[in-house]
Amino acid sequence: MTAQLDQRLPFSRVLLISAGLVVLLALIELAMGRLAICKCGYVKLWEGVTNSAGNSQHITDWYTFSHVIHGFVFYWLAYLVFPQASVGLRFLAAVLVEGAWEVFENTPFIIERYRATTISLDYYGDSVLNSVMDTLAMAVGFVAAARLPVWMIVAAGLGMELWTLWWIRDNLILNVIMLIYPVDAILKWQNGGT
Repeated sequence: MTAQLDQRLPFSRVLLISAGLVVLLALIELAMGRLAICKCGYVKLWEGVTNSAGNSQHITDWYTFSHVIHGFVFYWLAYLVFPQASVGLRFLAAVLVEGAWEVFENTPFIIERYRATTISLDYYGDSVLNSVMDTLAMAVGFVAAARLPVWMIVAAGLGMELWTLWWIRDNLILNVIMLIYPVDAILKWQNGGT
C-alpha cells in the first residue's frame, strides 16, 4: 500500500504548510505559557526516566513511540475518511490533528486528568520542544505507513506497544484507557503492584 504525493499538491508545498502548522503549534503553546525547553535549562536527546521532571520535556522519551503509532493510525484513518485525497492532503490533516492534540494535551484539563488517573503523578505538561518533536514523530510514523507494507507497520506498532509495556508499564493503549475510563487495577499494576 505505497502511495505517492499527488501532483496537484507539490511535495515542497506540503512541507511548507506542515512546517507552518508546527510553528503555529509552538506559538500557541508559548502563548499558553508552556516552557520552550525543560525548566532544568538544558536539552537532552533522550529522557529515559518516566517518573521524572524531565519526562515530556526533552527531544524524545518513552512516549515518542506512541506518537510514531499516532502516525500509523492517522495514515489509516485518513485513507478511510479521505480515500480520494492525495497523500499530501492526508498528511496535512494528520499534522493538524496531531498539533491540535498537542495543544489540548497541554491544557490544565488534560494535565490534571493525567495526574489524577495515570502513573504520571508529576506530569505538568510538555515543553514546546517536546510537543514539536512529538508531532515530528507522528510525521515519521505517517510516512512509514505510506511507504511500507501493512504487515511491517502492524508489526512495528505491536512491537512498540509491547516494548514500552514491558519497560515502563505504559503504552498508547493503556494511556488512552486510563484517560477515558481509569481502571484501578491497571493503575496499581503500573505503580508496581501485582
